[in-house]
Amino acid sequence: MTHAPQHHTPDFVGRHIGPSDDDVSAMLKLIGQASMGGLVEQAIPGLIRATAALDLQAAESEPAVIAELRAKADRNTVLRSMIGLGYYGTHTPPVVRRNILENPAWYTAYTPYQPEISQGRLEALLNFQTVVSDLTGLPTAGASLLDESTAVAEAMTLMRRGSKAAKDAVLLVDAQVMPQSIAVTQTRAVPLGIDIVVADLTGVADEAALTAAADGRAVFGVVVQYPGADGAIHDWSGLAQAAHAAGALVTAAADLLALTLLTSPASWGADIAVGTTQRFGVPMGFGGPHAGYMSVRAGLERTMPGRLVGVSVDVDGAPAYRLALQTREQHIRREKATSNICTAQVLLAVMASMYAVWHGPDGLSRIARETHAKAVALHDSLHAAGIETTTEHYFDTLTAIVPGRADAVVEAAVEHGVNIWRVDADHVSLSVDETTTADDLHAVASAFGVNIPEPQDGEPTWPAELRRTDDFLTHPVFHSHHSETAMLRYLRALSDRDYALDRGMIPLGSCTMKLNATTEMESVTWPEFANLHPFAPADQTVGIRELITDLEQWLCDITGYDSVSLQPNAGSQGELAGLLAIHAYHQANGDSDRNICLIPASAHGTNAASAVMAGLKVIVVKTAPTGEVDMEDLKQKIKEHGESLAAIMVTYPSTHGVFEDTITDLCSLVHEAGGQVYVDGANLNALVGLAQPGTFGGDVSHLNLHKTFCIPHGGGGPGVGPVAVRAHLAPYLPNHPFSEEAGPQTGVGPISAAPFGSASILPISWAYVRLMGGAGLTQATETAILSANYIATRLRKHFPVLYAGENGLVAHECILDLRGLTKESGVTVDDVAKRLIDYGFHAPTMSFPVAGTLMVEPTESEDLGEIDRFCEAMIAIRGEIQQVIDGKVDVADSVLRHAPHTAISLTTEWDHPYTRAEAAYPSGVDPLRKYWAPVRRIDGAYGDRNLVCSCPSPEAYDES
Repeated sequence: MTHAPQHHTPDFVGRHIGPSDDDVSAMLKLIGQASMGGLVEQAIPGLIRATAALDLQAAESEPAVIAELRAKADRNTVLRSMIGLGYYGTHTPPVVRRNILENPAWYTAYTPYQPEISQGRLEALLNFQTVVSDLTGLPTAGASLLDESTAVAEAMTLMRRGSKAAKDAVLLVDAQVMPQSIAVTQTRAVPLGIDIVVADLTGVADEAALTAAADGRAVFGVVVQYPGADGAIHDWSGLAQAAHAAGALVTAAADLLALTLLTSPASWGADIAVGTTQRFGVPMGFGGPHAGYMSVRAGLERTMPGRLVGVSVDVDGAPAYRLALQTREQHIRREKATSNICTAQVLLAVMASMYAVWHGPDGLSRIARETHAKAVALHDSLHAAGIETTTEHYFDTLTAIVPGRADAVVEAAVEHGVNIWRVDADHVSLSVDETTTADDLHAVASAFGVNIPEPQDGEPTWPAELRRTDDFLTHPVFHSHHSETAMLRYLRALSDRDYALDRGMIPLGSCTMKLNATTEMESVTWPEFANLHPFAPADQTVGIRELITDLEQWLCDITGYDSVSLQPNAGSQGELAGLLAIHAYHQANGDSDRNICLIPASAHGTNAASAVMAGLKVIVVKTAPTGEVDMEDLKQKIKEHGESLAAIMVTYPSTHGVFEDTITDLCSLVHEAGGQVYVDGANLNALVGLAQPGTFGGDVSHLNLHKTFCIPHGGGGPGVGPVAVRAHLAPYLPNHPFSEEAGPQTGVGPISAAPFGSASILPISWAYVRLMGGAGLTQATETAILSANYIATRLRKHFPVLYAGENGLVAHECILDLRGLTKESGVTVDDVAKRLIDYGFHAPTMSFPVAGTLMVEPTESEDLGEIDRFCEAMIAIRGEIQQVIDGKVDVADSVLRHAPHTAISLTTEWDHPYTRAEAAYPSGVDPLRKYWAPVRRIDGAYGDRNLVCSCPSPEAYDES
């Protein structure tokens, strides 16, 4: 294969890729390779290597890419949106936009699995949970879900687990639940064998009526929208009592802004509340990303999906935040996991939490009252003109009755610069929000031909028993930062407690923490992308959909697949979409008995969870001693289950960081048995430009745009997990009821709430591919492989490298085996991870895929100086371990076991066998770059035993 030399690539390529030409030569020399081409030929099996260069033209420059994006943005038409349906205009506080959304200290951080260096994000997420818990009235809230629709689907399975109703009981859904939520939940229900009944539940207040609404069947769960999709507010207390009497649980999909004025779901009996926090300062963005939410009553907290932030203590007893209970649940419980949610929407949850901190309870209530007043003014103007509405009690949404005139009214509104929603030929709905102006009200009134509305005061117009009277957001954090100076300093204080890519290398295996270039990020906040409603008419969204089409085609070119859907808004959702496509393909071919999914023991934990959610049964394939899939065990499993084999899920290169030369044989064996091959795209950064899963045997892959294609991790999200398929699976990609362009009519249904998922961050990946071009992308992959092999070579004599290919080479990551050292010294991977903090590093991936190991991935963006700094830190730590082995220090009082060392710990009484300088400034640490952990090692077990998941009272802090 030929590769374009570096000087033929754009200047941007040299800025994205860390090592210089001279560095590359030195690195190749160390690992014993004469050239980059020789390294690739040795590392990657010849059977899978691409035979032609990746033919993607690069843009001339970064300004040229911005100009192209500007041209696409200009092809969008941004009208005032009154479509509603869970997506609303909102004012992002400028201090939040600049200091969180546009700040790499927040958007380049990793998931807070290392809590000692994630205290800022974790505090922000605890604020988020407090907002959700206070407003819904339910005591435990999670750190964030993906969107409202998937949150409803997660509530369905939580209710199924929590209800004692018969196995054939149904989910009862009110007809005014958001239509996209009903559709996504139906997509999720089919493979799980759950029946859903959609009915008008207004007035249902006893068991008999509940059973009648469910067509005479038992009910395990009930879902209502509060307020409804039509805008109506109902007292659901009677329904909740009836459901509980029947052994069912109740979920309210609730609008948090409305809950500042409405009684909380908990007050009328809801067991679970779900929804979106989009209108808390997060732009609509043509569908996302936005943070979903879930809160639950006592007794359900330990079955919640996703992430839960809790309060624990460090070794000194100081309060400290951490992920509780569900941390990497999929890796622990695999096919028994309660959900496949792995990526959350942390960055957006942080924004929503800070919107609430900025405004406080009084500010949120004021915004809600002003919004309601606008709806009242429209309601009164419509009624004065004889236009009736279906909604007696409402918050921000009206459904107007316009017999036979819905299309004409919608068209007239567009002519006046406003989008409203056509419900059917006789009804239109319209929603107001905090951004709606007097001019907007005049415009929509003109479309109806009614008098100009005049907003009055915003006191609720609904009955007193539905008006909120209890206090919320009473914690001082929601009352302390209402000046911009105070807020700016609060956000800075939190970011200072975190470690992100703006500080240094995050060498995480399987997560590809690479440069998120500023130019790639620039267009995300442009109003032409940020202010589009996901259900806006197609002729208003030409530019963003053109960008989506470009990216889909480029991803096909890169992967060798035929079709791509960008709808899945996380890698886990891409996995599910791919497996649903496989399931639907077998069903269409009459192979309904194919329900076995083979998964290697080394696979990502989400693989098994996703397979179960797709209705498949997981059978594990053993790992060979060399780290590869055990081919003999695979053959035996295929022999046992061949007629029932639906698919195999395999990560390539393997999760063990090796290019397995058996991959083509594996694909052939599965295909011969009638199964499909799912290639997990988590490690695609080792393949781009060099090999294509769609041509070496894969039928479907999900791709991680937040790994390989430069969308930032955002502290644990957003993510985008497109699904790519060969032609025979294309008819079964996701689609969406509100967009013909989003997928095939024969598709499996929607995977996400919005037709194109988290569309507002797709320009990041579009810009990355356009800036790099095929030659630049290929060079990036080669450099990632080079950097991993350089680290493996430098550290091999100090830490065994667990797996390697035939030529002693690894792929884009390597696994350092500490198990022998742990047995000899007692020093654990946790000790090494925490000591790395003192050296100024985020730890590699711990104990995955093999317990007692560290998985290191340097990426192509780290320069040789930073890579060497990491290697030297690891070598120095190996020396510290040797001191324990030699008996010079007891492990219990070693510098390793007491790491990380905080600044305050150095000022207290010192009785350790090492000096303060050795603790704080170990070999190679530049005092001017020193990162100080804000807390010492955190007690995880304490936090799980004493689950505190909302802001503790100030008294609790004083007591500690």
